[in-house]
Amino acid sequence: MFKRLKQSIIKSATTFGNILPILIGVLLLVSFVIIVTPSNFFLNIFTNNPFVDPFLGAISGSILIGNPILSYILGGEFIERGISEVAVISFMISWVTVGIAQLPMESLVLGKKFAIIRNAVSFLLSIIISILIYLTLGLF
Repeated sequence: MFKRLKQSIIKSATTFGNILPILIGVLLLVSFVIIVTPSNFFLNIFTNNPFVDPFLGAISGSILIGNPILSYILGGEFIERGISEVAVISFMISWVTVGIAQLPMESLVLGKKFAIIRNAVSFLLSIIISILIYLTLGLF
């Protein structure tokens, strides 16, 4: 039993060691993009069109990946600055579920085909869900 446990620990450590350089690269890339993005960037790209903004929100959220807690803070800031709710919803969903920057690492761990399909489905669902939430809340 301890032999299998030892083998599992060694295999896990080896896998983590292989992923670590890619993970550090992803974190550096995301940090760089967030730093170089001007604060008024999002005000300039969103159009307040309820059919275009979900797509733009999903694209920008896919590029700038993050965690759920920060998405609530960013969402509140975006709404205070006048960005439409449907764009904010789409951005928040895709920011958490889709990750273009982390795709190489995800492909390495989970397989290229699975990673691409998962990201594509998450991207499409972020648009659909944001529109459905918007319609449900009667914000149109």
